[in-house]
Formats: sequence, C-alpha cells, structure tokens
Amino acid sequence: MRILVSNDDGYFAPGIEALARRLQAFAQVTVVAPERDRSAASNSLTLDRPLTVRRAANGFHYVNGTPTDCVHVAITGLFDQPPDLVVSGINDGANMGDDTLYSGTVAAATEGYLLGVPAIAFSLVERGHRHLEAAADLAAELVRRFAGRLGQRPMLLNVNLPSVAAGEIQGMEVTRLGRRHAADPVIRGTNPRGETVYWIGAAGRAREAGPGTDFHAIAQNRVSVTPLDVDLTAGHWIDPVRAWLDA
Repeated sequence: MRILVSNDDGYFAPGIEALARRLQAFAQVTVVAPERDRSAASNSLTLDRPLTVRRAANGFHYVNGTPTDCVHVAITGLFDQPPDLVVSGINDGANMGDDTLYSGTVAAATEGYLLGVPAIAFSLVERGHRHLEAAADLAAELVRRFAGRLGQRPMLLNVNLPSVAAGEIQGMEVTRLGRRHAADPVIRGTNPRGETVYWIGAAGRAREAGPGTDFHAIAQNRVSVTPLDVDLTAGHWIDPVRAWLDA
C-alpha cells in the first residue's frame, strides 16, 4: 500500500513524525508537508508564484505552500501513479464542527479526495501533543482497518482523537459534525510602528454538542470518526430560490 502523508503544522511537527513512523510499519509512506505551520489555511491553493519541493534530512519532503498545495503537487506532479490513500495529521488540536471549514489538516485530506484518492484526517483534540504516542497507535489502527474497505469510491473521513492514555479510550464512534458558537471578537493592538493590528479571536465554544456529534463523542473519551462530503449545495433552498427566479 502506498500512503501519502501531509499536515498543516509543518513537516517538522511531532504529529506527522509519529504518524508516518507508525504507518511505515505496514505501508510505503511518502511525506509531503508544508515548510512551516500553515494552520487554518483551509483549501487555499498558491497560484501567484511557483512552488518548490525540497527534501529534509529525515526523508520528508516539504513545500513552500499550503497543505492543499502539498497534496496537489504530490499527486499530480511527484508520483508516477497516485497513492492508495492520503492521510493528514496528526494535528495539534481539534478539528470538530465548524473547524473543518478552516482546517488545513482537513483540507489536505480533502484535496486527496477531490483528486480521487480516499483520505483520512487525524487530529489530537488538546494542543500540546499530550498522549501523542497513544493517538498515533489509534490512527494507525484505523488506517489498517479502513484501508482494505475503501474500495474504488473515494471516501473522506475526519477523525478526532481524545488526548488521553490508551487505557482511557472508550471506543470509537461514527459521528456527525457539531456546531460552535461564533468565534471571539478580534483582538486589537498596536505594532511597534504605531499601526493598529488585529488578531483573530479564539474559536467559539461548542453550541451543538449532543449525542451523535463529534463534540459529544470526544467528551466521552471516544474516538470521533466523521464521514465528510464537499457538496455545499443547500438542497432545501433550491425550490424557494427557483420560485423567486420564476416570480
């Protein structure tokens, strides 16, 4: 099995190193990741300049672009044939609910999916890499379990891993995305030149976090596995908008 591994924290991040090491035990792994932290880059592509791909001492490849750039360049330019699976992570922090719209971790997996390759994004919910080794073991287990079942039809999975010891994991659960409250307001400040600057505020707290959601599963120390789709069509608005056009 050929697996492309990427992330949004950068090729030097502990999460991607731990994940790649586990996957190398049973797969041919190629790592192509951003040269620096590109968290919250979402699905952006770099179109205003050329990209370079370099190789680090540990064999990982790094790109001066976004997570989406990394996967796009790897699949369409580096490989003689596409990988069997794209795996993104392990992210330093959760990607649940609305986070998936902004997440570079999820975006890297999404690009693989859009290019016809099954993909899984992994995130460790608490920042700081606590219990990373246990999370990497779980991620590898899930890859083993799903790899032979993904078939010819690509699937996109978003997986959040509780930041607890292996013995505290209470199983795995297929979930739907919850919702967050609105993010905190921007934080206004002044730079050394006296110019007003703005920092984006923290993500909002969980708003829709009942049973069946990713937030609820994580609160129960369960691994959250959410199948994603990229069809953003609001089906319930099709008929009303058609009526407005016909009026």
